Amino acid sequence: MPILSVITPVYQPEPEHLMAAYESLKDQEIPSGWEWEWMLQEDGSSGVAKEILPEDERIRFGQGRKGGVAITRNLALSAAKGQLVKNLDQDDILTSGVLARDIQAIDGNDGVRWTTSRVLDLLPDGSLVGFDNDPEHGRLRTGVVVEHWRAHNFRLPVHPTTMCIERKLAVALGGWMAVPGSDDTGLLTAASVVADGFFESEVGLHYRKWPGQETAMARHTEAVEWNARMHLISERAEFLAQAVAVANR
Repeated sequence: MPILSVITPVYQPEPEHLMAAYESLKDQEIPSGWEWEWMLQEDGSSGVAKEILPEDERIRFGQGRKGGVAITRNLALSAAKGQLVKNLDQDDILTSGVLARDIQAIDGNDGVRWTTSRVLDLLPDGSLVGFDNDPEHGRLRTGVVVEHWRAHNFRLPVHPTTMCIERKLAVALGGWMAVPGSDDTGLLTAASVVADGFFESEVGLHYRKWPGQETAMARHTEAVEWNARMHLISERAEFLAQAVAVANR
C-alpha cells in the first residue's frame, strides 16, 4: 500500500502550534489505497512532542543528538516508509485535502516528481494574507523555478515549505540541504533542475507568522551568511543541471 510520509522537525515546540498542526493532518482524506504517516523527528531527545500529542498509530516519533533543522529532517527521511515525502513545519497548518492534491499532482501527471501549493500567511491576529505573484496552476517545467529564483534576487516563485516530493528523488539529491536556514530552498531548487514539478493553485498551507519562528530572527537574513548559502544553493543547482544535460545528450 503506498504511503505519504509527512516530515516534521521538532525543537522546543509551542504546544498549541504543534496540536494545530496535528489537527490539520489527522482528518486529511487521501485517495483510496493510500496511507499517511507523520514522522516527528526531535532535534534532541527531550521527548516533548510525545508528551504534547495524543496517541495515534500513524505518528512515528524519532530523537537524535542536536544537529539543526536540515539534519533533523534528513533523519526523519531516512526512516520514512513513504513513496512520497512532504514537509510540515511544527507551527504550520495544512488545509483540507492538500495531501490528496499532492498525490494526484505527482501520481496523475507523467514526469512530475514534486509539487508545491499556494500559501496564505497566518498572522498573529488570525487573519490570512496571500501573495499576488503565484505562478499559474499546473506543470512547472524543469529549470523554470531556479531561473525565476536567480532573476528575482533569490526569491522563489513557489513556497518551498509546501513541497511534496518522491522519496527516491529527495534521497538522490541529498535530502534537505545542510545550510543554516534555507534548507528547503536547497532541496526545491535542486529538484527543479532535474525534474518537472507542479503548482497547485488551491491553498495548501497556512504559514504561521509569529515572533518565535526561525525566519523572523535577524540572523536568518544576516548578509554574509545569507549570501553564502544562496551562492552554494545556486552552485549546486547549476552543476546538477549540467549533469542532467550531459546525461541527456
